[in-house]
Order: sequence, then C-alpha cells, then structure tokens
Amino acid sequence: MKNKNLPSGTRDEFGTEAEVKETIQNKLFKTFRQRGFRKLTTPVLEYSDVFQPLSAENYRPYQLLDEQGEPLVLRPDLTLPVARVMSTTGIELPVKWYYGGDVFRVKKQLSGSYNQLTQAGIEIVGYKGLKADWECLEVALAGCQDMAIKNVTIELSHAKFVDTLIEQLALPEPTKESLKQALFDKDLSKYNQLSEPFERTPYSRFISEWPWLFGDFDKVMAVAATLPEIKPLQPIIANLKATAAFIHQLFPKANVTLDLSIPSPQSYYTGMAFRGFTDKSAGYLFSGGRYDDLLTNFQNVKTSAVGVAFDVDALVERTNFPDDTPTALIFFNADQWAQAEATLAEVPNSTLCLTDNFEAAQQLAASTNSRLIDLTKAGEKNGTN
Repeated sequence: MKNKNLPSGTRDEFGTEAEVKETIQNKLFKTFRQRGFRKLTTPVLEYSDVFQPLSAENYRPYQLLDEQGEPLVLRPDLTLPVARVMSTTGIELPVKWYYGGDVFRVKKQLSGSYNQLTQAGIEIVGYKGLKADWECLEVALAGCQDMAIKNVTIELSHAKFVDTLIEQLALPEPTKESLKQALFDKDLSKYNQLSEPFERTPYSRFISEWPWLFGDFDKVMAVAATLPEIKPLQPIIANLKATAAFIHQLFPKANVTLDLSIPSPQSYYTGMAFRGFTDKSAGYLFSGGRYDDLLTNFQNVKTSAVGVAFDVDALVERTNFPDDTPTALIFFNADQWAQAEATLAEVPNSTLCLTDNFEAAQQLAASTNSRLIDLTKAGEKNGTN
C-alpha cells in the first residue's frame, strides 16, 4: 500500500467522539419512532440522474461508472433518494419516514469543510397543510432542546417569495431575471440601477431595502407591510407569520429571524424553508422545508412533501464530551469465563482484561488509570491486593 492517507475531506472517528455521535443518532431515531415515523434506508450508491435537480455548486458528487457504463454517484443528499423510493414502489400516501446516514459532497480544497457528512432526518409525504411543516419544526427544535443546545436561532424564508413579487413588477422578463440575480448576489450597483424605475412608486421603500431584508422577524415583516396588496403574496406572508407565532408559543426561547432576499434552497422547493443555528457557529444544525415539486422529477403527478435533516456532525461539535472515567479491568483465567461475565454485568463501566498473566494486567491497569479486579487472586499469591 503506497498511500495510507485518508482521501481529502474525510476523517476517522473513534473513542468518545464516535460514541457521542452514535448516542446522538440513536436519540434522534428514538424520537422519530416515538412520533410514528418509519425507517427508510437507501443505498450509498445511486444513479446520477436521481440527483439531477440538485445545485451542482453546493452538491458536487463523487462520480463513477457501473459495469454498463452508466454514471453512478455516492449520494450527496438523502431527500432525493426518498423521492425515488416513493415514485418506484407505489407506497400508499400519506407516509412519514425517517432516515440516517452519510452523504458525500466534493468541497473546494482548503475550504475547511468535510466531504463526508452524517445526516439524520424525517420526510412527511402526502400532507398539504402547515401542520406537516410545523411537525418538522417541532422535531427540529425539540431535538436541539434534548441535546441541551441553547441559543438556537431559526431562520425562516420562502422559496416563492422573490419570484412572486418580481412577477408583479412592470419590467421586461430579461430585466426581471437580472434584478433577481443582482438581489441574490448583493450586487448593489446593478440592483440600484435596475430598480430605479420604482423610486416613486408604492414599492419604493421595500425595493430600496430588499437586499438587506434579513434578520429580526418583526422588523423584516414591518418593511414587507409597506408593499401594496399583492394577492399571491398574502398566503406566503400569512404562513410565515403563523409559523413564527407557532415557534414562539412552543419554544419561547428560540430566536426567530426572517430572510426575504435569498434564493430557494433548491429548484424543487415550493414553500417555506428553515434553518437552525447557534451563536457559536455559522454552520447550521438542521435545515429543511417544503418541496411539493420533489416527486415531479420522477413522475408527472405532484405530491406534497416536507422534511428536515439534522447535521449530526454539527450536533457532535456542540456537545460537551463526558470525561473519560476510569474503567474497571476484570482479570480472570480461561476456566473462569462464566464468573468473569457475571462480574462484567454487575460492575458498571468494566471490561474484560484479556492479558495472559497478572503482571501484564497490572501494567495495563496502571497505563489506563483503571481499577483491577482480580478473579484469580494472583495478586494475593504475589503478596499484593
């Protein structure tokens, strides 16, 4: 073996960190099951066409070919495989799934990000109303609460807000697209130039502040209230307000923000989107939203769907690892196996010592700061306890 190094962006996990990660995943899975979600497992390897809807910029996959020359990828996402399952199995709706596993995304070199990420999440398929969105938010925020993660900020947005508003503006189609891109890019020079026709119109205040319309929910909504009445925007704004009220009622300590100036997370998103952060890091703890166009990538019939996924690695980073407590080593002879197993069951935080002689057991106990339980009484024969 010439190259013993890990591939770029991957890492080994062991000891306390790996155990904490397993504990977090198991806790999440237990919560999902208690809420009536059923487990769905999909393969790590999928045909590349499954992930065609994803933005190539943020979801660059590892690619390879099967024996027929068909392009395969290591899955960069866990939501689209759920859509593939739903479109190919004929499962009766509605349904609630939960999943967990690793995804693989090729990040830019020296970006400081890992290419291998662990996710755990839920998908609710077949429910149209806000209740499904709210269950996702309940699961996400309660999950953070269970992990003792404080100072959670949840950012709300809506996939259709920007397009719906721009569609109302009296501009040629190419100019509308240019204005939207300038808004997303925060290209203020170009944005100001393109939005100049609206300086003395009912849109004036909103258009002038639009690139900065993110932050405190009430302050952003106060600016949105200056818009003239636009019928297609009313349900979007109403749902955002109702959702903020829902969060404040159930999780009064959560900080709710709103961003009305960002693009849809993915092309198939159709409704509200949300992300959870803490003040300790810019990386998100969870993200999700509504994507009623999800299954149209696999079939012609629209199917309502909403989901949320935890970044398990981010949860691990924000968890206080327990101190390594001394382990009790149980030293025994081969003919004492049953007694050793009984001791193992009785003594907390103990493990079988598999050394061949007592002296080696003593050395191991000393090197690991562990208590030595001697079932052979070899210590007494040597004049020690």
